[in-house]
Amino acid sequence: MKKIVITMITLILFGSLLAACGSKGGSATNSSGEKLEKVDLKVFISQPRFKKQYETYLEQFVEKQKEEKGRDINIKLEMPNVNQADQLLKTRLASGDSPDIFSLHAGNDIPVYDKAGYLEDLSGEPFIEKLYETVTPGVTIDDRVLAVPLETLQWGYLYNKDMFAEYNLEIPTTMSEMKEVIKVLEENDVTPFIRAYKDSYIPQLFLPLVVGASSATTNPDFMDNMNEGKGSFAELKDLFPVMDLVHAHGTDRAFEIGQDQGASDFANGKAAMWVQGAWMAESIVAAKEDFNFGVAALPINDDPNSTLINLSTSTSLAVSKESKVKDVAKDFINYVMDDEDSSALYESLAFNPISDLHTFDLYPWLEDSNAYVEDGRIYQDPTIPSAVKSESEKLFQSYFADDATQEAVIKGLDRSWEQYLKINN
Repeated sequence: MKKIVITMITLILFGSLLAACGSKGGSATNSSGEKLEKVDLKVFISQPRFKKQYETYLEQFVEKQKEEKGRDINIKLEMPNVNQADQLLKTRLASGDSPDIFSLHAGNDIPVYDKAGYLEDLSGEPFIEKLYETVTPGVTIDDRVLAVPLETLQWGYLYNKDMFAEYNLEIPTTMSEMKEVIKVLEENDVTPFIRAYKDSYIPQLFLPLVVGASSATTNPDFMDNMNEGKGSFAELKDLFPVMDLVHAHGTDRAFEIGQDQGASDFANGKAAMWVQGAWMAESIVAAKEDFNFGVAALPINDDPNSTLINLSTSTSLAVSKESKVKDVAKDFINYVMDDEDSSALYESLAFNPISDLHTFDLYPWLEDSNAYVEDGRIYQDPTIPSAVKSESEKLFQSYFADDATQEAVIKGLDRSWEQYLKINN
């Protein structure tokens, strides 16, 4: 019996020793030989067209954390397309399956997600001191910074510079001048506008363009009236004329063309202009590397003072209040504004500089839009409720398909704003 017991104890000790050695040999270490803490980090970014750029930056972050913090981080990157992202993220947040870091639209989403209690307060994080003062308010509510901004947008419409030069066209500053541009283009068998309505957010772009420019000039009380429940889109006289003008002079098969095909068609000269933002620059340049295009303000009436560039903060990164690895998530948020690597990230994304850290040369189209900013010919992107924007996507698609009248569109937009007020007041 003694021999049996001794043999069993020996086997147990020997097995434990082997297990310990095997565990030690399989552990990840950094360059100093330190054993690494394993961490899973879930990242949700709704910009799949920038997959390569984000993957590269996340890999750099993983290496930096390995050496500086002793962490072995496994990134679980999710990049849904723009049409699915909003609902998917809301479902995940509501179900308790929240990403640790997620992208959101600063103007549209931060107020809603903050009210729902989804956003970690990032006030006091080091990245804040590195931002331009004009950028920080876009991600701030009640003196709390709730995200790190990625995209600051300066947009109106895109135009083919070579075509404009070929036909001696000046950038129009009024609707009448735009009609003359259209006339010259069509006389030379050039289609004036790209129409790409398959992605519903594209027709919706007319909403912030017209609401913003009109509110800044001819209808200064519009936003206040709507938020007080006493306004109507019937007051916005400039909305349908510019929508109708663009729609009447655009490319064929509008509802079969989405943003990516639209970018390719624009780059390959199928139309001279596109009511779209410079956030499509990467796709446009990918379609034709040497394509020469610029950014201009879209005229909405015959008052040149109303022809302004939309200035806004859009895509930003937030940390979930429910994250179990907030320290790691915050490290990445700060790494977005890293002293050494941030400039390369923003340059690769073709985003505007938002910090003195960003020392790269501006792309030509960003130089165009910056000229409007420097001249003060801008308006701040209007804070239209996201529910109203979502409703406008369906309504504008229906309007362009001749399935909805102007009266039906106005009624639908008014109703969605009224419902928003009931829910949030």
